[in-house]
Amino acid sequence: MSSYPTAPKVGIGIVLLKDDEVLLVRRGKPPAAGSWSLPGGKQELGETAEEAARRELREETGLECGPMVLAGHADSIHRDAEGRLEFHYTILDFAARYVGGEAVAGDDVREVAWAKPDELNHYALWEEALRIIENAFRLI
Repeated sequence: MSSYPTAPKVGIGIVLLKDDEVLLVRRGKPPAAGSWSLPGGKQELGETAEEAARRELREETGLECGPMVLAGHADSIHRDAEGRLEFHYTILDFAARYVGGEAVAGDDVREVAWAKPDELNHYALWEEALRIIENAFRLI
């Protein structure tokens, strides 16, 4: 991930649901290092958004999912102490159900957790992530 971009980058997230729980990851790199969020990352050139979501899920957690639906989008814009634009992602978030694998932290993730909706306040998630998670439970 480069900082101080000249154009927005496409970020891809996935809300993976297993029964009544959602998968969360603790980020290991900026932006938001140490924070809990949804699995995901940067879309690569030549890759569809859905391919990116499946790849990021595998790389970050070792898990596989079933069919995906678009659950929503968000803009993640971060400025440095001087007010310069340091990161700008337009994030497309997909929702899917868990189909296999064992959750393990991989790639740039430090920790993984399955959480019930009433436990989400313990993870200090971004408001947009909470909105997308709520929407995902309604969609699938």
